[in-house]
Amino acid sequence: MPIGRKSLILYSTPACHLCETALELVEPLISSMAIVITKVDISNSDELVELYGIRIPVFCFENKDFEIGWPFTEQEFREFLAEGLDG
Repeated sequence: MPIGRKSLILYSTPACHLCETALELVEPLISSMAIVITKVDISNSDELVELYGIRIPVFCFENKDFEIGWPFTEQEFREFLAEGLDG
């Protein structure tokens, strides 16, 4: 990953309509930023299903201890981004 790029992880499952809705909200907000979204399919891991199964879609920054799960508003996601890009 190029220097200066941030990795935003999206925990989801295949054919998750809420995940698609969240991406439609999020992508315009990050389109001009150096952020890469990495999708993680939680259905391949019992541990991830236990953590995120009823909360997907969930976004978190790589190497950060905070996350945002659905439902969230555009403003809430902007605040999440600001906090994640701060450090």
